[in-house]
Amino acid sequence: MSDVNKTIQKWHASFRKGTDFDSWGQLVEAIDEYQILARQLQKEVQSTNSSDFTEEQKKTIGKIATCLEMRSASLQCTQSKEEFKLEDLKKLETIIKNILTYNKEFPYDVQPVPLRKILAPGEEENLELEEEEDAAAGVGSTEAFPPRAPGTLLPRLPSEPGMTLLTIKIEKIGLKDAGQCIDPYMTISVKDLNSVDVNPVQDTPVATRKEDTYIHFSIDIEIQRHVEKLPKGAAIFFEFKHYKPKKRFTSTKCFAFMEMDEIKPGPIVIELYKKPTDFKRKKLQLLTKKPLYLHLHQTLHKDS
Repeated sequence: MSDVNKTIQKWHASFRKGTDFDSWGQLVEAIDEYQILARQLQKEVQSTNSSDFTEEQKKTIGKIATCLEMRSASLQCTQSKEEFKLEDLKKLETIIKNILTYNKEFPYDVQPVPLRKILAPGEEENLELEEEEDAAAGVGSTEAFPPRAPGTLLPRLPSEPGMTLLTIKIEKIGLKDAGQCIDPYMTISVKDLNSVDVNPVQDTPVATRKEDTYIHFSIDIEIQRHVEKLPKGAAIFFEFKHYKPKKRFTSTKCFAFMEMDEIKPGPIVIELYKKPTDFKRKKLQLLTKKPLYLHLHQTLHKDS
């Protein structure tokens, strides 16, 4: 059997595994399987030295990756209106299995994500160095957790007696060019004083509602550690990201953060700072003098 057929067989087996988990209600396993496969497919599409597939086939592979991400996002975001159902995904099984001979139109109107460069944290800052006046401020974070695909929000931790859990609703962000941001989403991380991740990093799904100078998210983020166990001096970071078609990659536009003494129930409005993200909070430059901010709402859950 040729290498390419082996690859297709592997993809098909992974696809079946994901849809099986999904149909059995094992959602965490299904999401993992979908995301791993989506990443493999995207890598194949991005590979410039691969002549195993034609450009048309690569487009189809990229679209399958998009559908896997959409199903994965549907499983994680229960309030999502644009749900991508399991039966919709299952229709793609014959396509993935027969990718070398498939020549019909793709059943869903989706775009491949492939030409977007999948960047490791810190990599995109290198691509943008020419744009930065002071790139030295961007201190890379030490990755203690594996990266997750966009839209990978995690559920609330189980409660523990006497311990407090924090839910942060990202309401909206104010930007003067809000309407021009393509595929905007937010990356949320909790870093200690040395910029090391305290929790897994989470990405929101793409925000779809924009009005005037606001992009509305209305998405709950469950902080993955009890408030009492967060290290002294830690901060919660919100990085606003959007897609740049000319450069074909997703870029950080600005960031905001919340320190431990700001954790209290109710609404909070925090300033936006210029990229690159400075996890050490040493060289902060406000994004704008205009009254535009990140609007959040905090809820504390205490198990007495």
